[in-house]
Amino acid sequence: MTEEPKDEDQPKIPEVLPVLPLRDIVIFPFMIVPLYVSRDRSIKAVDQALAENRMILLAAQKKQDEDDPGPDDIYPVGTAALIMRMLKLPDGRIRVLVQGLSRARIGSFDEGLPHLQAHIETVTEPDGGEQGSLEVEALMRNVKAALEKSQNLGKPISPEVIVIANNMEEPGRLADLTASNLDLKVEGAQAILEALDPVDRLRRVHELMTKELEVLTMQQEISSQAKGEMDRSQREFFLRQQLKAIQSELGEGNELAEEIAQLRDKAQKAKMPKPVLEEVERQLKKLERMHPDAAETATLRNWLDWMVTLPWGKTTKDNLDLKEAQRILDE
Repeated sequence: MTEEPKDEDQPKIPEVLPVLPLRDIVIFPFMIVPLYVSRDRSIKAVDQALAENRMILLAAQKKQDEDDPGPDDIYPVGTAALIMRMLKLPDGRIRVLVQGLSRARIGSFDEGLPHLQAHIETVTEPDGGEQGSLEVEALMRNVKAALEKSQNLGKPISPEVIVIANNMEEPGRLADLTASNLDLKVEGAQAILEALDPVDRLRRVHELMTKELEVLTMQQEISSQAKGEMDRSQREFFLRQQLKAIQSELGEGNELAEEIAQLRDKAQKAKMPKPVLEEVERQLKKLERMHPDAAETATLRNWLDWMVTLPWGKTTKDNLDLKEAQRILDE
């Protein structure tokens, strides 16, 4: 959904732009993203942008549940963007395709308008300089490698994004592209947007990518373990079914199967302690795999029969009268 367009001459951004508040997303420069707009003031802001120069300020709101955000509810740094396409939907909403152009800091808002409108100052991307160039190169290589690794671990990143990232040389733009493909909450994405120094921004994104890889690796390990357990259970079930079919074909095992079913039913009704019940169940499963005529089968049958007939749930009241005990002993 988010991708890096080819370099083009960036249009001049006006000092005053209508504002489109965003509930749950932060748009970065050079990203192309579709947005659905439903609030009346937001639709009017889009209409105003289309009537003038097709440019609008995309700014995240501080509280997602705020239906009518005002100047104090908007983060001070947003992204000046170009509305590439607009489509009106049958339910009254509009769908716009926007392309981020540049970071922009809000200076003030105009009052008395049917939509939010702000005076802005565009933020020019500073040059990272030669100092720390080895660190920057290492950071960029690590971030690019982490993007590929996260894709291999199952994160839905399009191959186009990987190709664009590998051909990218600007640390700030690489940080923005990577951040847009991370599952960041608004607060975290806004912190990346407000990090104006490209190298500092790339460091933050590198830390986030490292954590993301740890989560993806753990997620894959959990999935593999769950799949392994499921495979073992399916294999055991299949083998048991085969064993039953073989015993049935040989005319064996029916009596033993009935006895095991009775023992299992008695065990469930015997009010055993949980550790005892677990051991009984383990031995029942073992008995199911044994040949009916084996010597060990008879021993195990006797043990299980004793276990299920013991009075686990029955108790007697103790007589703790010492004088009575003394009398009994004297007799």
